[in-house]
Amino acid sequence: MTALATTPSATNPAPTMPLLAALLRVRARSRELAAPLSAEDAMVQSMADASPAKWHLAHTTWFFERFVLAAEDGYRALHPHWDYLFNSYYQGAGPMHARAQRGLLSRPGLSEVLDYRGEVEQRLAQRLSDGRLAPALQQVLALGLQHEQQHQELLLTDIKHAFFSNPLQPAYRQDLRYASGAATALGWQRHDEALAEIGAHAWPGNDAFAYDNESPRHRVLVPAHALACRPVSNQEYASFIEDGGYRRPQLWMSDGWQLVQEQGWQAPLYWHTQEPLEFTLAGWRPRDPHAPVCHVSGFEADAFARWAGARLPSEAEWEVAAQAQPVAGNFVEGDALHPQACSGLAPVQQLFGDVWEWTSSAYGAYPGFRTLPGTLGEYNGKFMSGQQVLRGGSCVTPGDHVRASYRNFFPPSARWQFTGIRLAKDL
Repeated sequence: MTALATTPSATNPAPTMPLLAALLRVRARSRELAAPLSAEDAMVQSMADASPAKWHLAHTTWFFERFVLAAEDGYRALHPHWDYLFNSYYQGAGPMHARAQRGLLSRPGLSEVLDYRGEVEQRLAQRLSDGRLAPALQQVLALGLQHEQQHQELLLTDIKHAFFSNPLQPAYRQDLRYASGAATALGWQRHDEALAEIGAHAWPGNDAFAYDNESPRHRVLVPAHALACRPVSNQEYASFIEDGGYRRPQLWMSDGWQLVQEQGWQAPLYWHTQEPLEFTLAGWRPRDPHAPVCHVSGFEADAFARWAGARLPSEAEWEVAAQAQPVAGNFVEGDALHPQACSGLAPVQQLFGDVWEWTSSAYGAYPGFRTLPGTLGEYNGKFMSGQQVLRGGSCVTPGDHVRASYRNFFPPSARWQFTGIRLAKDL
């Protein structure tokens, strides 16, 4: 794989205008997503797994300053002490503030963080416009834009959890688009046993962007199976609950059953305990019975599949189906910010958007996997332990951020992301 350089070259023959346009577009979208929040909203941290919106805005800016601008000889950091505050987990970049204590960072204030964003953006844009950013640093900038899009999704899922945790349970936005409708009947698409290729060619050696954990492209034997034509609906999941799904230990993995007991799980996160309502980024709304169920853990997904006489798909099974589909669906650009029922006619629907779909695959390295060189190699590889792979993106994922080979990952206990269920069966 082509190495990412750490110092700029004297000349820059690479075109920069598409990258400049992407920089301005992605950075503007982050500001738009944060605009409904007050300064008080932006510093709330409702649990250790989440981060304040202000931290997301600062950290994504720190990434660009630390790994792009600071690669220049003689560069002086805008705020040297912020390096400690807004480093996330890059040990090679130095020590960092504890993740669980990010909500204590009342200073710098939101206005200071926004000024910081503006200054770093201006410097990046100027270097691109002037042709002063080396090709290798352009690649780091491109990685940083993908990184920021990930944090745009986290900003929304984290503020949703924060507002749900607030006794007033306010809405992030009350004007979000709402639609309901009947879903396609649950059907199955059969797949014969096949030797298939999955994954992506390593970037930046290949022009198309992909994270290092998606490569290399390789062959896998995919057994004969059937894949559900759509995700599991709220109505179908409610039947699991009514049938005692949360009271039957034989349906659950041991660690999952322990969480059911310890945390009192009785339904997906954000479902009302007494009424057919669910908490959304628009506040409490009627729960559409035909929309994909979301905010379920990997343990809940696995238990439901066992109850339904099915299983979760492997990531290879999921990707083989997705390779034949366009990357289109209910993404953040649709401005619903919640899963919606799909009544299309395609044999397999909603592979992209709406909900991240749990797979049965542990998050691990592909054969021949190599991390990016240097500190940026910490991005994905070191988390290949205790996590499950999810596929497809969600209703708060940017539509141009995902692809068939994209591998998201979370511990199977995680519930605060827009995570759902697609079933598979052996043949």
